[in-house]
Amino acid sequence: MFEIIGVIVQFIPFFILLLLANGAENPRLLEQGRKKGASFALSIISHILLGLIFFIFIVIGILISLLGWIAQNQEKFLEVPQVPPEVMMDIIESLPTVGLSFWLPSLLGMLLFIPAIRRIIARLIPIDPNHRVHTISLASSMIIWIYFFFFVAIGLETLSQLTTGQEQANTLSTLWAQQITFFFLALVGVGWLTRRNTGAVLKRLGLNRPTLRHLSIGVTSGLLLVFGALSLEYLAQFAGFPNDPHVEQLTDDLLGPLFGSALGILTLGFAAALGEEAIFRGALLPRFGLFFTSLLFAVVHSNYGLSLSTVIVFFVGLALGFLRQRYDTTTTMIVHATYNITLGILTYLSI
Repeated sequence: MFEIIGVIVQFIPFFILLLLANGAENPRLLEQGRKKGASFALSIISHILLGLIFFIFIVIGILISLLGWIAQNQEKFLEVPQVPPEVMMDIIESLPTVGLSFWLPSLLGMLLFIPAIRRIIARLIPIDPNHRVHTISLASSMIIWIYFFFFVAIGLETLSQLTTGQEQANTLSTLWAQQITFFFLALVGVGWLTRRNTGAVLKRLGLNRPTLRHLSIGVTSGLLLVFGALSLEYLAQFAGFPNDPHVEQLTDDLLGPLFGSALGILTLGFAAALGEEAIFRGALLPRFGLFFTSLLFAVVHSNYGLSLSTVIVFFVGLALGFLRQRYDTTTTMIVHATYNITLGILTYLSI
């Protein structure tokens, strides 16, 4: 229960940000003008709140870097119970870079508040540089990079050593909680409860009633994606680029319990399809474009770090994005579920 509450709580600031930004774009409030009245006030509050979040991350990053530099100059490394000395040494050596992973994306996020910078970006992706929701969403996406660069800075080998043998929380319920939260975040992000009714929100997300056509296209495409991903992995290994064993170890530590049961494998498919597709293909793709959305989709799987798995997820994201543009998000949900469930079954059979 505490894990589920923790998952939900960490997303509360983003719900608040999106409610404020969407409220600022409410047509009735915009009648008062963009630079006065309630619309302007909500916009200012959302910018201040996100700016405060970035400021906190910047301070944390600087402090972590300073701590790392100080610790590296000590004759004796800090000892932590149940953490091997060599692992602790690796952590201390990575602290300056870990700090960088916090403050640099946060600084870039704050720079995205500048209209001139957003106008340049609007030449690359289909955002409206003056739209409050687009501004908050684009700036908030830098937080995904914080998570990704944190994993890269610490190192997958170090993280796998820290997680090996640790008691795991209820992965099943935690994953469902995370993905259901993603789904509602997508709803709120495109204006649910503020400027669009439920029907308009579902239409904006590309969510339609499933049909046999959705099912046939989705399952077939999902199986083709599995074949493509496994082929790419095989070709990369044949060319001398094997997958990082620490990726497999860390994935097993984080998600391993799910691969041991039918319910776990179905959760990997249906939960991820519900949340990730609603967020990435439903909400973000029409505004962030195919390439940038697929890139965010790849780096949000931060447990893969910089590895072959990240490249494969990027190409899977491109394929899902193409299918979203060609069909709808309902189709990509079925594709994603088929892809994950099939890989889960293959993993189970190889255990």
